[in-house]
Amino acid sequence: MGADSTASLSQAFDFRDECDALHSALENAPAEAWTEPTQFKGWTFDDVLGHLYFFDHAAETAARSRDDVQALFREIFQASTTGVSLIDYSRRWLDGCAGTELLDRWRSQYQRLADIYAAFEPDHRLAWAGPDMSARSFISARQMETWAHGQAIFDALGIDRVEHDRLRNIAVMGVNTFGWTFKVNRREVPAVKPYVRLTSPSGAFWEWNEPSAAERVEGSAVEFCRVVAQTRNLLDTNLAVTGDSARQWLASAQCFAGPPEQPPVPGTRFKQGHYNSEW
Repeated sequence: MGADSTASLSQAFDFRDECDALHSALENAPAEAWTEPTQFKGWTFDDVLGHLYFFDHAAETAARSRDDVQALFREIFQASTTGVSLIDYSRRWLDGCAGTELLDRWRSQYQRLADIYAAFEPDHRLAWAGPDMSARSFISARQMETWAHGQAIFDALGIDRVEHDRLRNIAVMGVNTFGWTFKVNRREVPAVKPYVRLTSPSGAFWEWNEPSAAERVEGSAVEFCRVVAQTRNLLDTNLAVTGDSARQWLASAQCFAGPPEQPPVPGTRFKQGHYNSEW
């Protein structure tokens, strides 16, 4: 990375790099791919990118004004009471912006957002839809959402995304939301957190919680992040999961806020490769 990587909030540059990886894939995507439904809720590439662009815009709004971002979420909530979903709201906000124009606008937005958040101290607090968040958690969440939604695009294009150890930010979110997964699904949180030992993209080992033979998760950090971000079902991975608490956790793991969401049905999210032969 360049000299700006010495800034206090390194996660901002991890976010930018994650966005750059998705941008590169989309920059070379066939034009017809943009309007085809993906395996994620039938969203098109335009839908995925428009969603990311809108919430990057909202994240910049949060960085600049607590009052403005709270007003934005009040507007979104009010629209939801009349049946307007988040994806519908973002489509209206985009006002027809799509394809390469959307790609260019999103790139300018995420680059600006990375610069803004890089200047924050990690513990700086910002308002959002729920409780306030630290700047570190905030921009890590933007990286997670970019990575998770981007998976549908990489799958459709038949690309094996090149993963990097910046994925640790998402793994940390996954581990830290162990209790949240149970709470959001209205289940009692187990007293003991499973031991987690993952192999990073570079081959290093990442570990969390006390070692345990009874409750543990082991395997690829990429697969773990796919499960907690709900881009793959646990049964579609090679993760080794031991113990009832660990199995219950990863069967419905959710590292993002909002109402409870269920992971994809086994076998429904995978690399398709509809377009890779045309590149």
